[in-house]
Amino acid sequence: MLVGVLSDTHDNLPMIERATACLRARGVELLLHAGDYVSPFALKLIMRAGIPLIGVFGNNDGEKPGLQSVTADIFDGPHRFELDGRTILMAHDAGALVRAMTPDVVLAIWGHTHKPEVGAGPVLRVNPGEAGGWLSGRATGAIVDLKKLLAEIIEFGRQEGPRI
Repeated sequence: MLVGVLSDTHDNLPMIERATACLRARGVELLLHAGDYVSPFALKLIMRAGIPLIGVFGNNDGEKPGLQSVTADIFDGPHRFELDGRTILMAHDAGALVRAMTPDVVLAIWGHTHKPEVGAGPVLRVNPGEAGGWLSGRATGAIVDLKKLLAEIIEFGRQEGPRI
């Protein structure tokens, strides 16, 4: 199973459209989002891509009831779940993952730093970077092959104009 991973979309609608179109074209079957959608209208655009979503809240997701009105599949992190017989742990901040890590976890996903990172070992660690591209100017995400437990960082484009 191919899984798309995003984080820190931060209401950047053009980048959300690019990211979800790219993930659809690559054949992902599920989208994991590590938080900071920010507004329900941004999450609605993500959901329009037609890719099932599991997500966690980020530190900038203040309108939790509004986000949960778009989908019930957003949880407080760390969120532990099974997918294709594999235990996945997802949170916005890596610190929460460290505190919740158990030996059965094979994939750990986080965001928050806006810096893409993949680390192998007993646990595949994936930070997809920032899909919004507001800080670095580079909009990134990741694709994880759950069968092989491999991940790659992909770039959706560059943020035009001012960055934070």
